[in-house]
Amino acid sequence: MSTAKGAARRTALLDAAERTLVEAGYGALSLRGVAEAAEVRLGHLQYYFPTRDALLEAVLDRLLRSSLERLAEVAPGLGPDSTEPVPLEELVALLLAEQNDPRLVRVFVELWALAARDESVAKAVRTFYGHYADLVTGQIRLYLPDLPESEHRARAEVFIALLEGSALTRSGIAGNASPATDALIARTARTLVTDPGVTGSKAVGPGE
Repeated sequence: MSTAKGAARRTALLDAAERTLVEAGYGALSLRGVAEAAEVRLGHLQYYFPTRDALLEAVLDRLLRSSLERLAEVAPGLGPDSTEPVPLEELVALLLAEQNDPRLVRVFVELWALAARDESVAKAVRTFYGHYADLVTGQIRLYLPDLPESEHRARAEVFIALLEGSALTRSGIAGNASPATDALIARTARTLVTDPGVTGSKAVGPGE
């Protein structure tokens, strides 16, 4: 099998896994269910993804890579070893814009639900967000080099919690987006990355 043909088949199987999450939910995300969705034999799927853990890790890895490709449009140097800070306003705007894709939001909602019930899925999700936190930590380190590394990481994790949590309140699941809310989310995110005076509990304190 050629490398190109193998890559195409692998992509088609990952597409089927994402469709299964969106259309049928986490209950259907088994190797057999994905094989049926892709209209292939179970053994064919297992050639590429021997276990469900391997399949989920590949789904999450592709989601992360796709996000990085989109982010590269406004932040070409974005990465854990970046040497220049990215244009923050464009970065936050793009992260919020991704939440306007109902399909993408549904994929993550299903993954979160599955992770709450399955430790192997939770492990893959933690790996995904660990990579995400590495990227944000690197950016905060560039903007605020004098802060301790523990503060860089803490801010990165709060930044991610803010943006990921807003997916529920902006997507129509638990609420809807509004210009005022979006502006406040963006200001808070920028503050976490660029303001040296916001530390510890002050990051969420009233009037800060």
